[in-house]
Amino acid sequence: MSLHLAVALDGAGWHPAAWRAEGAQPDRLFTAGYWADLVIEAERGLLDWVTFEDSLSLQSSRHDAPDDRLDQVRGRLDAVLLAASVAPLTSKIGLIPTTSVTHTEPFHVAIGIASLDYASKGRAGWRPRVSGRPDEAAHFGRRELPDVAALFREASDAVEVVRRLWDSWEDDAEIRDATTGRFIDRDRLHYIDFQGEFFSVKGPSITPRPPQGQPLITALGHSTEPYEFAAGNADVLYVTPKDRDDARRIVAEVRELNPDLKVFADLVVFLGGHKARLDELDGAPLESDAHVFEGTPAELADLLLDWGLAGYRLRPGVLPHDLTAITRGLVPELQARGAFRTAYETPDLRGRLGLGRPASRYARVS
Repeated sequence: MSLHLAVALDGAGWHPAAWRAEGAQPDRLFTAGYWADLVIEAERGLLDWVTFEDSLSLQSSRHDAPDDRLDQVRGRLDAVLLAASVAPLTSKIGLIPTTSVTHTEPFHVAIGIASLDYASKGRAGWRPRVSGRPDEAAHFGRRELPDVAALFREASDAVEVVRRLWDSWEDDAEIRDATTGRFIDRDRLHYIDFQGEFFSVKGPSITPRPPQGQPLITALGHSTEPYEFAAGNADVLYVTPKDRDDARRIVAEVRELNPDLKVFADLVVFLGGHKARLDELDGAPLESDAHVFEGTPAELADLLLDWGLAGYRLRPGVLPHDLTAITRGLVPELQARGAFRTAYETPDLRGRLGLGRPASRYARVS
């Protein structure tokens, strides 16, 4: 069994006191070099991809509103721009930024992720994120937020618009014939004419079809409603089981919705014995939606293989420490057990998961 491993990057790490840990680099959090170093290290460890967190409000210890804490990291760089900045510095690892689909126009998302796919030569993905927080809505003058069911219907429409815009240029729409003066074949650019409950989008995109055709779409889910959203819209679903039995129950539920959806488990990982000190600094034990692991790389390898999923997205508790422990401790341990690659085998992100390059839905059948 060969595992897929991704890493979720956020700030100084997933512990709120990570910026105060030994070896942390809080003075570099808003520099391109900090993120480049992390992604280059992840690629050195042959990881499948990295994700970049993002939201439309400052980080908070609350789930539904801002807080007034001054002792935790606040502020982020734009995830899509961040991914694009590291794309030329890497050659194999996938780059998956997060964007809100509740307050971001799908046309803007479509061209941003398509541009990232060009910048990375076929290594782009996207994580659409639903926002139900009133403080985020207040940035955009939205008078009232829909209920949760409507938010997910809106998210589904947004993903559908993005996918259609990626297809709106056929693969051979660019002619680039200097002799005849024809750069594009207008017959191979298509209006998408999307009319839905939340969007009306004409198209076509202003960006040619991405190198992967359809960049990888991933989603995070904790319950049936987001599982259903992912089943209809995503290629990969991140889930948050608490133990092996919970993981198997969730996978069975998701398989009923979409047997082809790739399911990865999220884990917060501490591989250096520093969690207790960080809990003390933060004033409380870490609370997380995902299982929190603390131990050695060998013990983490035992857990990953015992849970039996095809892939995992690891959230390093402290950066860069726990990322380095993953790439230089966990990866060799899994390789020694024949459970992880020893080289990248495909240049594009879809191919890494065994997903083919889909044809444009608008391409003429010959």
